This record gives sequence, structure tokens and C-alpha cells, in this order.
Amino acid sequence: MKSYISHLECTVTAQTYPLDKPLGTSPASGKVLFPRYDLTKLRQDVDPKKFQSRPSNMWKYFELMPVQDPNNVITLGEGDTPLMHAQNLARKFGLENLYIKDEGVNPTGSFKARGLSAAVSKAKELNQMRLTMPTAGNAGSAMAAYAAKAGMEAHIFMPKDAPESNKIECTALGSTVHLIDGLIGDAGRISQEKAREEGLFDLSTLREPYRVEGKKTMGLELAEQLGWKTPDVIIYPTGGGTGIVGIWKAFEELRELGWIDSPQPKFVSIQAEGCQPLVRAFEKGLTTAEPHENASTLASGLRVPGVFADYIILDIIRQTGGTALAVSDREMLDAMNELASAEGIFAAPEGAATLVGLKKLIKQDFFHGHETIVLLNTGSGLKYLDVLDSL
Repeated sequence: MKSYISHLECTVTAQTYPLDKPLGTSPASGKVLFPRYDLTKLRQDVDPKKFQSRPSNMWKYFELMPVQDPNNVITLGEGDTPLMHAQNLARKFGLENLYIKDEGVNPTGSFKARGLSAAVSKAKELNQMRLTMPTAGNAGSAMAAYAAKAGMEAHIFMPKDAPESNKIECTALGSTVHLIDGLIGDAGRISQEKAREEGLFDLSTLREPYRVEGKKTMGLELAEQLGWKTPDVIIYPTGGGTGIVGIWKAFEELRELGWIDSPQPKFVSIQAEGCQPLVRAFEKGLTTAEPHENASTLASGLRVPGVFADYIILDIIRQTGGTALAVSDREMLDAMNELASAEGIFAAPEGAATLVGLKKLIKQDFFHGHETIVLLNTGSGLKYLDVLDSL
């Protein structure tokens, strides 16, 4: 197998950079870098039918992944998650084609496994064997697991009130866990200081180019699972937003390859009422989002008051005709039970938030009735047992 990655590109200036140096953000703008691929050559060389015969994990899309040497891939079997036809909920709400992409079955119990498999693999390829990262919980667990598999040193900075399961998991996996007072933004600042002081490679959300490529595989899988078509609507719980960005990027690349001819779906971003910087920016018509002060929500993955890729996410929502909604913690908890009892999926609060968003959109007459709608459950409710037990 051969990766067709060609260079890195600044998402603001379009300036390009070579692949042989461990870059984080764009030197030109300080903003997000995207890996780019030689899609013209890939289209000539690769038939997408070949993916069907490969092992069932996200690395079957190796040609569209950033690691150049397959020997550097660090995998725990992430990806190839089920796209469940939610027939009971569809019937309840008068919908025809409602699906749930269940990322809770990934290693370490969340979609974070995809991004960290890609990022840790590329760090290994770049000989960056000492890692650091802030986390609200699940990303830390994923980095700890892949760093352990790769034999890397890992430092994880997380708020003291992160889910207990994540703290235990990261420690058991051999990472050094630093608990801090404050939110993930505070953890991020300390992690970046640690990176500068000790020469660690920082894997913060979209502050390095490769986590998004792992998340991109959710979009590649969705297209393949739907017969090389895009859904009409994707409802996504949004903290840092790498998932939305990755899925959108996947569909852009597939369209350029000519493997799909359907348009981008409408992207709907769901945030918590207690932390909704993107929703507020969207409603005000802004292109960037102000940090949400005093952010608070039981859904730790949605408690991201400052969104680094805000300008990309807001543009995606608007250009696809999507929207952004806020939901309450109470609504998320109720939706966890509703989703579990209707479809047998014990979703994390973040995943359940998409069901709340769906119901709000139905009331707003957002749908016409015939759309293919995908809810993204980003993690397992089992990661939140201590949080739920404390309520």
C-alpha cells in the first residue's frame, strides 16, 4: 500500500509545507494545517472496490492517510464502526431513513481512537516519541492507549473533574496524568508550555495536522456504507470540532476523486447550553467564535469553551445549509435513556445530544421527510458511569 499524501497546506493562506518536519500549526498564520494528497494520481491508480477486501479498520483507506510507511501504523483495530438503521426512532418520529453511526465500539470507547491512531502513527514516523496533550477525557484515554502500543512517553493534562474512568484508564495505560484546576483550555496552555520546555510533540486538537485525518475516516466509511453516497444531513456533537472537519474533508476528497457525486450533507452542530461558542457565533452571523465564559456541562467532550478551528466549522455549517443548536444537560440525560431503550445503544451524553437536536429540528420543520439522516454517537455511555452516578 502507498499513501498519496503530498504536502501540508495552511487553511488560511494556502501556503504549502513539506512533510519531513514535525509541524503543528501553520507557520504562516498560526492556524490549522491540512494534509493534502495527489488525488489525480490516486484516481488513476486506485479502485475503491479494493477497500472491501482489506482488514476491517480505518487503515484500509491507507492511500488517503498521512502515514507513508505502513510499518509506522499503530493500530488497535479502530474504525469500521456500524451504521445502524434506527428503525424504532424513525418510526416514532415519522422519518424514513434515520441512521446512527456508533463510535462507542472503538478501542477506548470513543471516536477519539481514530484521531489518535493517526496522530501517534505519524508522530512515530517523524521520530517524535515524547507526546503531550490536553484532554477533556476520552482523547487522553486514546492517546494513552496508542502511545503505550507504540512504546512512547505520554503526558496528559486534564481537568480535575474529568470523568474518573478516563483518569484511571490513562494511568493504567502508563501515561503521566496531570490534573489541573480549570477547563480544557487551561490544560492546553499548560500542555503547550510543557511541550516548549521539554521538547514534547503536542497533539492538541487541530494544533497538529494528523488527528483530523483519523476522524476523516468516519466520512470515508459513511460514504462506503451508503453505497458511495453522502447522507443528506449529519447531526454531530461539537466540542473541538475535529469530527465535523474530518468528515467534511473526506467528502471533499471523495468528490474530487469522482468516487461520489452527491453533494455535501447539511452539517448540524450540537453544543451544550452551558458551552455553546459556535452556536452563539452562528446565530450572530460571525465567522469566528468568542470563548464561552464559565463553561459548564456534564458532557465533558462538549466542554470546550474556545474552539481553535471555529472559522472552519462555521464555514462548513453555512456552506452546506446546516445549522447549530444548543441542548440542556437534562435533555441529554433523557435522550440517553430514550436512545438506549429504543435502539439498544447506550450512548455518551454527547451522542445523546444529537437525538435532542434531531427532535428540535423536527419541530422546526428542518426536514422534508425523505432525507437520509445520520446521528453521530461519538462514545460509549460506559465512560460516564461515575458522572451519571453522582447526579
